[in-house]
This record gives sequence, structure tokens and C-alpha cells, in this order.
Amino acid sequence: MLQRIQTVYLIAAALISGVLAFVLPFWKGADGEMIYLVNLMEIEARFDLAVPVLFIVSTILSVVSIFLFKKRSRQISSNRVNIVINFLLLGIIVYRLLKLPGEMNISEKGIGVFMPLLIIVLLALANKAIIKDEKLVKSVDRLR
Repeated sequence: MLQRIQTVYLIAAALISGVLAFVLPFWKGADGEMIYLVNLMEIEARFDLAVPVLFIVSTILSVVSIFLFKKRSRQISSNRVNIVINFLLLGIIVYRLLKLPGEMNISEKGIGVFMPLLIIVLLALANKAIIKDEKLVKSVDRLR
């Protein structure tokens, strides 16, 4: 069942959290330089390893969820855990944005800030497709 639409959603979520989070800029500095996730860890000690670790955990959960296609209830629950992780990630990033002093270091927000939101949407769409498949399987089992 790897050819289902939920696999496409999960692969997209894994690519966004595993690759694009480290490639796209999170902020643009006041001097015009782009600040990436790796640079943020160097700039702010409190930013720590929480954000990159949560992005990596989200990637791993998405990949593991792809291969749980035979156990749809586990697949749904792993996606829900992944959604919670991405909400936590979004909360950390928003807290960091609100904590920034006005126009001292950061002048523009980059696309990296919205990645957890996009991942949450993709995981919700994957869960919707998995539930649809589960209902289809249950309806076919009733006919037997």
C-alpha cells in the first residue's frame, strides 16, 4: 500500500522537516544576511538543540509512519504524535519570534518559520486519507 496518497503526504512532510528546514532561511538579519537553523544554534544558546532535534524526530516519525501501512491505527497515532511535536516546534519558534527585540537583530521572517504549519497540514491530510482507507477496508469486510 505504499502507492497511496497518504504516502505522498508523509514523504512531503519528511522532506520538509528533514531537508528544507536546514536549507531554507528562518530569518533575515538586519544587515541583510540570511539566518539558517544552524546559524540560530550558534547565535542563541537557549535555542539549543531543541528545534533541530524536533525537526529530526518529526522526519523519523514521518518515515516510520510510511512503513506502518499494514497497521493503520498505529500509523494514525504516530501521525498524531508527529502533529503534537510540530505544534511544540511551532510554539518554540513563535516564542522565539516574540522574544526578539524590535529590529535589533532580525528584520524579516523567512519561510522557515511556517514549515511546522505546512507539516501539520500534510500530516492531517495523511490522517484523513488513512481513515478513509480504514473505513473502506471495514466496509469490504462487512460484505464477506
